[in-house]
Amino acid sequence: MSDLIQLASQPAIWAALATLVVMEVVLGVDNLIFISILTNKLPAEQQTRARRIGIGLALILRLGLLGTVAFIVHLTEPVVSVFGQDFSWRDLILIGGGLFLLWKATQEIHHTVDPEPKSEASGGRIGFGAAIGQILLLDLVFSIDSIITAVGMTEHVPVMMVAVIVAVAVMLIAAEPLSAFIARNPTVVMLALGFLIMIGMVLIAEGFGAHVPKGYIYTAMAFSAGVEGLNMLARRRRRGAQGSAPGRVERA
Repeated sequence: MSDLIQLASQPAIWAALATLVVMEVVLGVDNLIFISILTNKLPAEQQTRARRIGIGLALILRLGLLGTVAFIVHLTEPVVSVFGQDFSWRDLILIGGGLFLLWKATQEIHHTVDPEPKSEASGGRIGFGAAIGQILLLDLVFSIDSIITAVGMTEHVPVMMVAVIVAVAVMLIAAEPLSAFIARNPTVVMLALGFLIMIGMVLIAEGFGAHVPKGYIYTAMAFSAGVEGLNMLARRRRRGAQGSAPGRVERA
């Protein structure tokens, strides 16, 4: 208890905590987009429960991994070499997760643009167990990535735990509004799937040792989201103008 009080009295600890919370929230956006898109494929009565289970699993995985920090650190040590390129368990997990994201996002794009109704009926819906399994797989990938990043920023496990809990709480609060927004705006789904493809490529690149600054990724995502927001505003105003046009003609 005295150790915790001593930590809380240090301004540097609060600065590290604030930085970690922001980082964990930003990293959690990727996870939350995937959970929102996937759970929107479920029947309406199962969507909220699936989102809560998926985010709860993310919290359990992150806290569980924090309890094995020494093991997590060893995940960055090379375990195999291919054509002179060393790969650690973290690299292999990132590559596998990136490939899964590419496959899943491409599959969802196909289901979105395929005009045949039977494709939507057969592939547009998934089972509850399948959704939870896919969420768990991506939770594992994102959890390992975020925890390794957190370990590199501070050595105090309680600080990391508080940051993770706060970030997951933010995800839980934002899950319903984000999922509802995606469901109401079909074009946002395509944009989000494009984000997932980009994130998958970044995971694969980092697995092969190419460091991609996260600032570039999230700046590109923010710019794309801003452009899509302007498109949505323009469409809404055009619909409003078209709806009021007959009235103006009648008054003339």
